[in-house]
Amino acid sequence: MSKDSETPEERRERLRQEEWKDNLGGNLNDSLNRGNNGSLVDLVGGLGWKGTGILIIVIVLGFIVYSVFFR
Repeated sequence: MSKDSETPEERRERLRQEEWKDNLGGNLNDSLNRGNNGSLVDLVGGLGWKGTGILIIVIVLGFIVYSVFFR
């Protein structure tokens, strides 16, 4: 597959793999932390743009409700 016809998700994954090849020590640390905590990149990549928008709206509405009722 050429680099021109790849999807944004494939491009992101390819760039992440290239970065891991260049930084082996950081890769070990990142892998240990990602296993425990997860990753925002993986979350947003899995949700897509609609899911990410809904997540942001829910967070903002939750903050508004919290600030109104718990002041």
